[in-house]
Amino acid sequence: MPSFPHPGSVTVCEINRDLITAENLSEDQAKETYGKVLGVVFSPIPYQLDYPASPHPDRGVELPVNRLSRLLQAVSYGPLKSLLGPDDVKLLPHVDLKCVSWHQKKDILAFIFARNQVTIRDYGDSGEGKDPCILMNDLQREAKLLEWRPNAGKTLSVGCKGGICIWSASYPGNTACVRPGVNSGSQSRGSGVRWTLVDFLRGHGDEQISALSWSPDGRYVASASYASSSFTIWDFAQGVGTPIRRGLGRISLLKWSPTRDYFFAAKFDGTFYLWETNTWTSELWSSTSGFVTGAAWDPNGRMILIAFSESLTLGSVHFATKPPSLDAHLLPVDLPELKSLTNSGGIEKIAWDATGERLAVSYKDGNEVYKGLIAIYDVKRATIITPSLIGFIRGPGEDPKPLTFSFHDKYKQGPLLSVVWSTGSCVTYPLLIRSHLLA
Repeated sequence: MPSFPHPGSVTVCEINRDLITAENLSEDQAKETYGKVLGVVFSPIPYQLDYPASPHPDRGVELPVNRLSRLLQAVSYGPLKSLLGPDDVKLLPHVDLKCVSWHQKKDILAFIFARNQVTIRDYGDSGEGKDPCILMNDLQREAKLLEWRPNAGKTLSVGCKGGICIWSASYPGNTACVRPGVNSGSQSRGSGVRWTLVDFLRGHGDEQISALSWSPDGRYVASASYASSSFTIWDFAQGVGTPIRRGLGRISLLKWSPTRDYFFAAKFDGTFYLWETNTWTSELWSSTSGFVTGAAWDPNGRMILIAFSESLTLGSVHFATKPPSLDAHLLPVDLPELKSLTNSGGIEKIAWDATGERLAVSYKDGNEVYKGLIAIYDVKRATIITPSLIGFIRGPGEDPKPLTFSFHDKYKQGPLLSVVWSTGSCVTYPLLIRSHLLA
């Protein structure tokens, strides 16, 4: 039977397909359940903001804000309304803005803290107990999404209004190199490593960056804006962007494949494109189940799993031959328990860990018992994708809802899932898998 967290309880971790719950989140509980195995405890990161009142409601929050739910609504959704038509505004709560990201090889978590601020929490190098570091700069306006640059040490990209901010860690005697012309005067505050704004990839005009994806080798970064008719591929070393123009306005999501052979771009109108990156040719696909709310590549880059706004069935696009061929077929991936238990009308977000073994799914609405939970699946990959429901994760606080979440894949014992909850904290859940524990 799938694990179900009863109302009033909170999820702590997974151990061998069993989701452990407790009355509240505590360091002692974490040490007892997973701390002995991993050698580290991932303490929840609270959002305790006292946002100043603004005399200009269109420039900020009208009243003091102390809770994450209202803040992230302003961070993630409010400023985008001016970029979209009236018919698109209703779609904004389901935009897959990546507001939380783990470093690929280190225990460093980054997440959007406020409209112009990013928080970095380093759990490694005896970092437990250290204060988070806050990143701020005049160029970092209306931060919407972030992603660590692969294979580049500690380098973080932040999509914001007007372009992409690039931050790098600085150490005594080894200061990060700043690209000429970039104002790095407003750096970071907090304990530990200093962070420096080393580059700003300036977009077209003052457009809001609303989609972002790095190539797996860290050489290129793709970005898009709702207001643009194209997306841009940036050569990071040169700081030069090349627009890809194919009538691709209103892009909501970009995803580079793990092998860099393919590229995925989704639009608000229910269509999506699959590109091969050798000649940058593409195939157009369309959906009858609403627009794409999430997408994730399998570890081999030969298949992409896609969620749609008006369906509880996922789609998996399988490439029939090797790249650069775009021959592919779409297969349904049923989630029967999600349909029968939750009474939801569609999937909001998905995340798939790098090994392909765990899938996290959030869904909109739902009945009184199952609303606000995250479904966790064990995934088997062969000719077809076969997900098996393990259970549900419940967040802390009263009536919690998952706003965004992301996997960390460093640990051989299993992935970590970090969730930003509407009730005011970012919580990390280790998912300890038997095959890893016995390895």
